[in-house]
Amino acid sequence: MIAAGVGIALGVIYGWMIDPIEYTDVTPNILREDYRADYVLMVAEAHQKEQDPELAARRLAILGSDSPAQIVTVTLNFAANNGFTPNEMSALQGLLTAMQTYQPQGGSVP
Repeated sequence: MIAAGVGIALGVIYGWMIDPIEYTDVTPNILREDYRADYVLMVAEAHQKEQDPELAARRLAILGSDSPAQIVTVTLNFAANNGFTPNEMSALQGLLTAMQTYQPQGGSVP
């Protein structure tokens, strides 16, 4: 029993302190839903200033294969259920409108 306890303790120390897992160069599509919502909100806030739907669509495309409008719609639903401020909801709604009317240039799909 003592050997098992020492082995577990050493394993935990090694795994948490000496050589913990470090994620690098991972794509945002593996983010939790709340972090995804934060990312989409940041894209919406940037879009308010830049007014560049193509850039916003490219930024949203890294979240997966859904259309940019679908990604923003899911985020709006999450935001409505999780207490986002009226300004944040307005930014997301503006981004949704832009993504619903966005047409990719030159046949490239974001």
